[in-house]
Amino acid sequence: MSAGVQSAVSLESRFARELPELAVPWRAEDFPDARLVVLNEHLAAELGLDAELLRAGDGVRFLTGAALPPGATPVAQGYAGHQFGAYSPRLGDGRALLLGEVVDVAGRVRDIHLKGSGPTPFTRAGDGLAAIGPMLREYVVSEAMHALGVPTTRSLAVVATGQTVYRETALPGALLVRVASSHLRVGSFQYAAATGDAELVGRLVDFAVARHYPHLLEAENRALALFEAVRSAQAQLVAQWMLLGFVHGVMNTDNMTISGETIDYGPCAFLDGFDPAAAYSSIDVGRRYAYGNQPAIAGWNLARFAETLLPAFHENRDEAIALAQEALDAFGTQYSAAWSEGFRAKIGLREGVDEAVTGPLIGDLVALMQGSRVDGTSFFRRLADAARGVPEGARGMFIDLAGFDAWLERWKQLAPDPDAMDAVNPVYIPRNHLVEEALAAATDGDLAPLGRLWEAVTDPYTQRPGFERYAEPAPEDFGAYRTFCGT
Repeated sequence: MSAGVQSAVSLESRFARELPELAVPWRAEDFPDARLVVLNEHLAAELGLDAELLRAGDGVRFLTGAALPPGATPVAQGYAGHQFGAYSPRLGDGRALLLGEVVDVAGRVRDIHLKGSGPTPFTRAGDGLAAIGPMLREYVVSEAMHALGVPTTRSLAVVATGQTVYRETALPGALLVRVASSHLRVGSFQYAAATGDAELVGRLVDFAVARHYPHLLEAENRALALFEAVRSAQAQLVAQWMLLGFVHGVMNTDNMTISGETIDYGPCAFLDGFDPAAAYSSIDVGRRYAYGNQPAIAGWNLARFAETLLPAFHENRDEAIALAQEALDAFGTQYSAAWSEGFRAKIGLREGVDEAVTGPLIGDLVALMQGSRVDGTSFFRRLADAARGVPEGARGMFIDLAGFDAWLERWKQLAPDPDAMDAVNPVYIPRNHLVEEALAAATDGDLAPLGRLWEAVTDPYTQRPGFERYAEPAPEDFGAYRTFCGT
């Protein structure tokens, strides 16, 4: 590694050092023909990294894990998980690697993590590699979510590996350089709990609290306090997903973070039309992770998290279960409050409006949107126009015109604020047809559509000339959308 890159990067190995039972030292596969595809310069600056150094030869080698600072200890992380409801005791980083942790310019500890870097001891039947399309999907969608204000893992870079990856067809290989406040997940606790080592679970609790919720270090019942903090973070997160029409697609317990960040943008999508049953993942044949199921699945995942912590909640199992149930019961209330508050903001209602009025108003609008399969992103921006006295755009999206007209009159009596609506309702999201168009072009070597999409979705609330097609719903011939996890 050149002195320039070496002096710019300092990788800590706190996870590997403090939780060696959950970390297998490993090296990324060597990719001698690696080539930088895209680099997130804004995120590089946040991390205190020099973008120009990262673009150079040794910088690209750093991004692939081939050239690391002295003392770095890359590891494959061990975790378990419920996948589509079925428990797998040993999952882990089958094609990923934690290079280490950096302290960013704001003083926050952040993981630098590779995805698609080759097989590890946790690799099962796969090859440990990734194709360029799914890696660019995560790059674009995760950064769009960040711009939308949703807690999320971030994407620093996508690097072409120079290898061919075989899926349904032969595809160019790539890896993603991902950044997160950590990669601790419910599955990490499931893995630790399965060992039967209470001391290990206790150390994992301490590590998670210190990393994400240091204000809880003095809590009388630290494990319970951690669970309550994660529950609250997930209630807020899933409410934000629902308000934006985001469908995660693979809400396994190994994809629920302790930090409350969105992780794993495999078979994800945004609603083309309002439909609680919408599920886009090619492998979710039972629609377990459909859009409307996401709050309930989050609660189910949290119950599995609580099970791992029962011995730490209380030495008496009955008392521990009672504490867990009480804490878990609050999830529904917190989620509903977060969603209701967010929806009131989306329709421009000021604080203090009686819940007895807003509750039925919101419920009736949701029913109307579902009945007409309304594209929510377009609708809420047009609804702001209706608040300015131009209702035709919003009205034209509904089949039941009389029903919407009646709703509109009730809503207008509450004096909604259109400027406040524009501040929370995006113009641009990573619409499914635009994502697929950009990924197809990038797979063929043309990055221009990806760059243009990136421009739109990383400034989602500002309507700009020249970006009209990025605000439009999918064309009718786009058809039923299916996404794939990429493994």
